[in-house]
Amino acid sequence: MRALFTLVLIAALAAGGWLAWAWYSPVTPAAQTFVLLHPGYSTRRIAAELKAAGVIRSTTAFIVWHRLHQKHSLKAGEYLFDKTAASVDVHKRLVRGDVFVHSVVIPEGFNVFEIAQAVQNAGLGSSQDFLHVAESQTGLIADLAPEAKTLEGYLFPNTYEFTRTQTMEEMAAAMVKQFRQVAREIGLTADVEKTVTLASIIEKETAAPEERPLVASVYGNRLAKNMPLQADPSVIYAELLQGAYTGALHHEDMQFRSAYNTYVHAGLPPGPIGNPGKVSLEAAMHPADTQYLYFVSDGNSRHRFARSLEEHNHNVAEYRKAVARR
Repeated sequence: MRALFTLVLIAALAAGGWLAWAWYSPVTPAAQTFVLLHPGYSTRRIAAELKAAGVIRSTTAFIVWHRLHQKHSLKAGEYLFDKTAASVDVHKRLVRGDVFVHSVVIPEGFNVFEIAQAVQNAGLGSSQDFLHVAESQTGLIADLAPEAKTLEGYLFPNTYEFTRTQTMEEMAAAMVKQFRQVAREIGLTADVEKTVTLASIIEKETAAPEERPLVASVYGNRLAKNMPLQADPSVIYAELLQGAYTGALHHEDMQFRSAYNTYVHAGLPPGPIGNPGKVSLEAAMHPADTQYLYFVSDGNSRHRFARSLEEHNHNVAEYRKAVARR
């Protein structure tokens, strides 16, 4: 009996020693190691994924530790392991849900194609999947733009942090939610679709915030006179939609057949041509009080505004001189 007790004691001490080694002995992962744990994974599956990634020493020891601490659940998500750590520390990270987030930077004016590419570049999925969501989830903005064919214009520019366990639908919904928040802040409640469409053109026309109310006044004045807006960015967008944009506009492009071509069609295009920021939305809501009907670049990242075609032609000549001097 004493011999059996001794054997059991030795075995217990050996098992305890082995568990202590597996729990507390540090493990150094190979370079940066990412482990994606999907919702619904069992503890055994989680342990197996961590072991396969070289993050823990033993699946069994990890499972035993978790069963001893079952009041704490393990959080799904993508984890980055790039530092030496013991299994108990890995367990703590999963309990905290210390997941890796991917930053997606959406500058003001980005169109839906550029946003989709930014999502893909962040490692969150394919651009085509995001474009499909942008086209299929228009219910997110049905109260704002009931005729919208895509979410274009309502994916608000911002820096977002997403995880790989989030769906494309959730990412798009977060961007629309941010748009709604800003819209409430600035009091955008009426003529939302018209305002967003105009703001998207304003955003593309000038990078100078102080010029945007002036640009808004030009387009407002042209709309009031039933003059075509003649906005180059609308032609670019028209060609992007049909996969025809070559990276530069030429004279013949101004006749491109599309409802978005504001050289051919008077009034606003059928919808936004990008996703405007707060300043452009405010400019569309509160344009400057001017008689301007034209504007052209001054060659120094600003614009010259004109009330008449004669004045505008003079400004165009000055612009060409500025370009020739470079």
